[in-house]
Amino acid sequence: MSLTVKTFYDEPTFTLSYFVYDENTKDAILIDPVLDYDPASGAISTDSIENYKSFISDKKLKLHYILETHAHADHLSGAHELRENFPEAKIAIGKNITLVQEVFSGVFNMDVATDGSQFDLLLDEGEPLKVGSFEVKTIFTPGHTPACASYLIEDNLFTGDALFMPDFGTGRCDFPKGSAEDLYNSVSNKIYELPDETKVYVGHDYQPNGRKLEYQTTVGESKKKNIQLKSSTTKEEFVKFRTERDATLSAPKLLLPSVQVNITAGELPNPESNGTRYLKIPLSQKRS
Repeated sequence: MSLTVKTFYDEPTFTLSYFVYDENTKDAILIDPVLDYDPASGAISTDSIENYKSFISDKKLKLHYILETHAHADHLSGAHELRENFPEAKIAIGKNITLVQEVFSGVFNMDVATDGSQFDLLLDEGEPLKVGSFEVKTIFTPGHTPACASYLIEDNLFTGDALFMPDFGTGRCDFPKGSAEDLYNSVSNKIYELPDETKVYVGHDYQPNGRKLEYQTTVGESKKKNIQLKSSTTKEEFVKFRTERDATLSAPKLLLPSVQVNITAGELPNPESNGTRYLKIPLSQKRS
């Protein structure tokens, strides 16, 4: 087996999407695909999807699964749109997505099922997912959201928003049912228990201090150098830091459009009587 990781970077949302595939058998998965969305105009485009399609075609890949690490709050998922082009591929996510659906279906007053049935497969922790010649192990890494999962494929770990490059830190924990304590446990007791040489592929790179794009580190490097959560960081230190830091952060620019689409596996709302699809933006009033 010759396992390869191919990275796609969406600059507007700082998102990394990953193909993992066997060069010999062409068995493949795609992790965290993007659907292009312009919040100013409401325009949806499929430039990223076309890039994925071209790569699949050029490499003659057999796309088995489209995996989501969580219901993203910073970009619309391209999972549903991609599956329209590759109907044999299944969309999969950690089974705790139901917790996020329960919260946000209420926030948006959406009449949607909250049992995860919009996804083809709900993954359980530790249960191997067979992808032709290789396997994916799901590791639940809640904290950023209660439904976050990381995916271990041989010595490659895809952490979504749980763990970023060492000079940036970790994901925020102030979304509904997020938890800094849970994230500490996820990183310290799960990710950092993996061998130091395990390669870590992050879900976003915000390029602090203007450095060039980076998206791959190791467990060992993270344990030594992660500016927010080293192996020596105590739970009390991290929870205090993360809670205080999160209180200063603005909501992600695409939070409201993204979440209502992503809890339904990237499927857009049905067109209304005029043939147009609409997203909901709940209003709130700040008191002076």
